[in-house]
This record gives sequence, C-alpha cells and structure tokens, in this order.
Amino acid sequence: MQTGTNAASRWFSYIGLGVGVLLLLCSIQMFINIQQLLKEGSIRKNGFDYISITKSVTNETMGQPEKNLFSQAELDELKAQPFIEDVSPLLPNDFRVKLSAGSVLAFSTDMFLETLDNDFIDTLPPSFTWQEGQYNIPIILSSDFFEIYNVFAPGQGLPQISRETAMGIPVQIICEGNGLTETFTGKIVAFSDRVNSVLVPKNFLLWSNKTFGKGAEVQASRVFVKTKDANNTELLKFVDRKNYKLNKDKTLLGRNKMVIQGIFSGLGIFGLLVVLLALMLFSFYLQLVIARSKDSLQLLLTLGYSPAWLSRNVARIFVPIYIAVVLAALIITQLMQWSFHHFVMYDRPELTSIVSWVVGAVALALILLSVVTNYRLVKSLLYGLYEK
Repeated sequence: MQTGTNAASRWFSYIGLGVGVLLLLCSIQMFINIQQLLKEGSIRKNGFDYISITKSVTNETMGQPEKNLFSQAELDELKAQPFIEDVSPLLPNDFRVKLSAGSVLAFSTDMFLETLDNDFIDTLPPSFTWQEGQYNIPIILSSDFFEIYNVFAPGQGLPQISRETAMGIPVQIICEGNGLTETFTGKIVAFSDRVNSVLVPKNFLLWSNKTFGKGAEVQASRVFVKTKDANNTELLKFVDRKNYKLNKDKTLLGRNKMVIQGIFSGLGIFGLLVVLLALMLFSFYLQLVIARSKDSLQLLLTLGYSPAWLSRNVARIFVPIYIAVVLAALIITQLMQWSFHHFVMYDRPELTSIVSWVVGAVALALILLSVVTNYRLVKSLLYGLYEK
C-alpha cells in the first residue's frame, strides 16, 4: 500500500504528531509542578484565600487610633460584598500582658494577645481550647515571630531554640488590669504561617477582656476576609476605594501563579492544536494511500474480503506508529521532568522525578484517540469503495 507514496508527507505528519504530544504532555506536567511547588506556601484552605485587611495609617489619623479600627458597620459592609465569603476581626487584648519564660529562659517582655475565629486559622490542633477556671492557655504563635526571636536571641545572650523545643517550654502569661493580677501558664501548640500574631482561644480573650479590661467594646484594627480569589479585580477595587491595605505578598503569589499557569495552559492548548493538525495531515495521507491502492482494495473486496476485516487490517498497519510516537514523547517528557527536578529544583521534596499519573493517562488517551480516529477514517473510506 505504501509503494510510491510520498515518504516526506508521512514523516512530516509523524513529526508533527510527536511535537504536539510532547508540548501537551510537558505543559500538563509543568502545570502540576507549579501546583506542587506553591502548595506548601499556599494561603488557600478548602478552596478559599484568607487575607488580612487593615486601614491605612495617614498623617491625619496618627494619634487617633479609633479611626484605624473597624466598626461593626464596616465589618457588615465587608461581609455584604459578593466577592467576600466571610469576615473575622482579629480582636486584641484590652489589658496589660507580660510574657515570661520563668526559670527556663531569662526572657521577659510585654506582649499582646489576639484571637480569631477558628475557621480562619491555618493550623488548628484539637488542644486549642479553653474553659473558664483553666490556667493552662494554648497558644498559636506566628512562624515569623518565632524566626525573629531566633535572629535576635544570640545578640541578647539568649539561646536559639527549635520549634519542637519551643512547643515543650511552658511560659508565664501575666494579665494585669482593674487592680487584678493573674498568672496563667501558656504553651505553644502550633505555629501559623498565615496569621502574624500570638493567638489564644476566643473565649479566653473575651473573658479576660471582661475581667481585666476597661469594659469598653473592643474593636479590631485588622480583619481577615475569606474569598474565593484574592486577585479578584472587584475585591482590589473595593480595597483601594475604601483606602484599606491588604497583604500584597499573598496576592502577588497568586498573581505569579496565575500568570505561570496561564503560560503553560496556552502551551498545552497549542500542543493540542498541533496534535489535531497532525492527525488531520495523517488523514489526508491515508486518503491518498487508499486512493492509490483503490484497484487492489476493490479486487480484495470482489474476492470476498469484508470491508470490516480490511478496515481492521489496514488500520492495524499504523497502530504501532501511533504508539511509538506517543511513547517517545512520554519518554522525553520523563527525561525533562527528571532533569527539571534534579538540575533546576535540586531535588526539592515538593516534587518527584517521575511524571504524574495524569500525564500517563493523557498519553494513553492520545493513543486511543489516534487509533480510533485512524480506524474510523479507514473504515469510512473502504466502505465507500465497497458501495461503489
């Protein structure tokens, strides 16, 4: 059947198919790599972004802290926005707090405490609870605060400590106000990468504000919002219009992620188009082959060979070629993934040197697509000859 056919056209279609498959598989694998690389530092939880919003401190509001606090009306306005799912104010203490490591470390300082709804905390252990009358206070400490301590500790003659050690050291939390002084034992139960604060259970802070505080309603200077997309243009316009500030590092991460994913999505679509064009070119080649072998095929049909049997056998000639092309592209993708993980990412644990199962599934789907497309085309052409 291939006697006298144009070999250049045939090989051009093979190469086009291979390049398209390679582009598609590599784009899918890089898309997955991006997801894995950003997963550990992601601000998302259950499909949502959690970002903090504060008011901009200006020369006019300096010395007037009440103007930099969020009122209940402003919280209701935030919650009413269609691009915001929920809102939680970061409530502070309204009394003096001292923190001491007791006899374990020669460390003592004035400290602040804050609380946040549990749903907004990224690391929430079961032990983060408190009941009135309990003197043990669980603490969730900001990872950034802990790193800052280890930076300045040597200059103050204090030892640097690991997270595991810090979670085993009890600290004294001294609460003073309204002529009362109470000492509690605090213990770090988790570290938060999202909230830069010293968090305690909400019922403890409400109780202690009522017991040691000034009695006035405590307002927050910082609010966490739950949104489906931190880079929503409507959200950013609203924040700018209200002269609020948000954590730009978090939204910058999302913007970079979206841009990179957009690039590889575009490459994947381009690869898919190349695959489709290669299959179209190969279909033209098949039509040419069958047209040139028309007399021989009609003779076989006249001798009694069924169109279905001829279709299977003619289509079977090209099946190994499709499998070889797709497997070659998959092997090259595997080599590129290994090189990327080993030489570019230096064997980072977030990634693996083996391509994702999704890439293998797509390769298998492409083989099936090519075989089915090839068989249906050959079948329609041979049945056309049979009817004539």
